[in-house]
Amino acid sequence: MAGGRSSPPRRTMSMGGGSLARRSAAAGDSSSSMLPGLSRSMTMGGERTVRRLRLSRALTVPESTTVLEACRRMAARRADAALLTDSNALLCGILTDKDIAKRVIARELKIDETPVWKVMTRHPVFVLSDTLAVEALPKMVQGKFRHLPVVENGEVIAMLDIAKCLYDAISRMERAYEKGKAAIASAVDAAGGGASNDPTATSMIEALKEPMLRPSLSTIATAESTVVIVSPGDSVLTATQKMLEFHASSAVVTVGNKAQGILTSRDILMRMIAKNLPADSTPVEKVMTLDPECATVDMPILNALRTMQERKFLHLPVMDRDGSIVSILDVIDITHAAFSIVEGSSDGAMNDDVAISMVQRFWDSAMALGPLDDEIESQSQMSEASRSQMMSDIHHEAAGNEQSFSFKLQDRRGRMHRFSCEVQSLTPLITSILQRLGPDLDRDRLPQILYEDEDRDKVVLASDDDLTAAVDHARLAGWKACTARTA
Repeated sequence: MAGGRSSPPRRTMSMGGGSLARRSAAAGDSSSSMLPGLSRSMTMGGERTVRRLRLSRALTVPESTTVLEACRRMAARRADAALLTDSNALLCGILTDKDIAKRVIARELKIDETPVWKVMTRHPVFVLSDTLAVEALPKMVQGKFRHLPVVENGEVIAMLDIAKCLYDAISRMERAYEKGKAAIASAVDAAGGGASNDPTATSMIEALKEPMLRPSLSTIATAESTVVIVSPGDSVLTATQKMLEFHASSAVVTVGNKAQGILTSRDILMRMIAKNLPADSTPVEKVMTLDPECATVDMPILNALRTMQERKFLHLPVMDRDGSIVSILDVIDITHAAFSIVEGSSDGAMNDDVAISMVQRFWDSAMALGPLDDEIESQSQMSEASRSQMMSDIHHEAAGNEQSFSFKLQDRRGRMHRFSCEVQSLTPLITSILQRLGPDLDRDRLPQILYEDEDRDKVVLASDDDLTAAVDHARLAGWKACTARTA
């Protein structure tokens, strides 16, 4: 990874133009071997393809781009992954927030000098847009990777983020099971014919339904799990090095035995690197997510997924019955467990054909959602140059001469206050808050001010720079006001 100014190594996976299929056939494309049936079109009437899933616009950057610039562009798009292209505009790698935290920050590389090709994940698995959802999504779960480039006519048209898809899948799976055994019996009937009238089959169906609804996080959050613990005053560099050592993508920030926050790769990307803060002197408390929601080992897996869906977070600390954190699970860990239950629930109870039929029916019905209009453009996507110009214009506008911004603030009686104030420093904001919440505040100390971002994370505003970054982000996101809070 480290080294001189050598040129990027030769890539073996090409994805440009219309010759992808020919190259794959001639060279034995690795992604085809990893995902059987990639070139398969919709030959099974009515089955949903990847094109019909919740896709997001792919952020694409040249592999020669510095890590700092790539991070800034990712932060501006609120993206935690970027696709990398070589000099021929062919896909050659993917860069994720985990890559950045572990391969750049933890190893103390210079982000303003290191090109992304030195730290990217090479040869990312991809799927064709006409791949069946029942083939692509289980591969993502089993492979435990969140991002999957989607290719059409030899060009990357979108990115599939498993978090969006699986939240929908689990919600639909939960509703289907809550309706009772009839839905499952239907799948058994389709595979074996008349099984629902057989008492033995009925017992089997009940046995299948119960483990799906009842398993708890204790099945995956064990005492052997490794939890990275850091203190609020530890540097982000120290935290990332611990995360690297223990192969973790997050760390719990504690004071005593109490969890005060959680630090994830996404926090590091969005709140530190994008602002060009130094990892060796930036304390964890400046970029962590405050007061993370925790689960207990007794929480059902589906409840955990539903909580993560509703609150829009990807990591869940799990406590034992004594209140000690025993594990931090991410969305892939939990969905992998849920999917394994569906796949494995037939052990000793039904034949493989029935199990395969049920899994396929689950995925196809669960993914009966079209793409979101605001998440993906048409297939004729804007060029890279146009996208770069658009982001440049947005940054220019955000860094303009506007001297004030609007804020919303709720008092203890539930009343919402809306006001505008100057944003060159924290002083006008603190003054405005004191004027509106005076009786509710402790006069012996200034309040800690936070704002809520679109992920519902509560971000601390501890300095003038923090306020500037928050307002810049709000303008980039098109917000009319920031929601402020006090602590």
